[in-house]
Amino acid sequence: MQDLRKPLISLVVPVFNEEDSLPLFYPAVRQVIDPLANSYDFEFVFTDNHSSDRTPVLLKELAGQDSRIRAFRFSRNFGYQRSILTAYLQCNGDAAIQLDCDLQDPPELITRFLEEWSNGSDVVYGIRKSRLESARWTAARKVFYWLVDVLSEDPIPRDAGDFRLISRRVIEELRRIDEPRPYLRGTIATMGFNQKGIDYARQARVVGSSKFSFYDNIMLALDGMINQSVVPLRMATYVGLTVAALTVLASIGYIIAYFLTGFRAPAGFTTITVLILGSLGINAMLLGIIGEYLGRMYLQMKNRSISIIERELHDDADLRKR
Repeated sequence: MQDLRKPLISLVVPVFNEEDSLPLFYPAVRQVIDPLANSYDFEFVFTDNHSSDRTPVLLKELAGQDSRIRAFRFSRNFGYQRSILTAYLQCNGDAAIQLDCDLQDPPELITRFLEEWSNGSDVVYGIRKSRLESARWTAARKVFYWLVDVLSEDPIPRDAGDFRLISRRVIEELRRIDEPRPYLRGTIATMGFNQKGIDYARQARVVGSSKFSFYDNIMLALDGMINQSVVPLRMATYVGLTVAALTVLASIGYIIAYFLTGFRAPAGFTTITVLILGSLGINAMLLGIIGEYLGRMYLQMKNRSISIIERELHDDADLRKR
């Protein structure tokens, strides 16, 4: 007999100190999904990164009003990427759409994402064609996306963040991830399947300020470059070989000049100091690159949890399980 049940769509939402955004986010999303109720069922999966404001209180209140809401509070802040991954792994949907609570990514695109999914796409991601931020940040992000794309052994969409839909089979593939610092943009992009990008204009935050600090952006960039490629390790080898080759050539040149012309290099403290410091700097950089990879291998071998759920902020009685 034909299965007549409606597809279940999970809306996964990582939050951290979003007490100002939540009262605006929930009704904005409801305005989009309520007209789709004849075609789809929906659930909300919130992951709270140990907020210090009233975010967990508001989530509990929302869950009491809407049985489709599930919310999980972490034992500490595990970071943005692990928060998203946990939400994916907790969801029950035939597909999942990741949304940020700040409404910078328009919920109106949910309808378009679902259309592309119904047409056979396993991954539908938003491409930020414009964004309301300073020129400095825009330039820095473009450099970051370019670097990750160039260094990666597989093509990764540029100007695409975490605003995406993924199908159930992509979610099941994510269960196999064993990375201490996941970089989902790259991981999902390199899985293959049918993927579709949709252009949109990213808006400014409606309220509050970004919880993503400069340090967080640097660490995300580092995760993207290290997780997606071994090119930095190869670069370390190439730099080492280049420095060694230049040293050998310079030594040969000095020996030839000494025997042919009697040339003697003047003793210079500054020259020696610069060379020594330069060599130490290069060695430190190369050791740092190697250390990043070794550190991630060490953390992976410890097999720690992606996140730890301190408590659930919802009642689960009415939710379907798969």
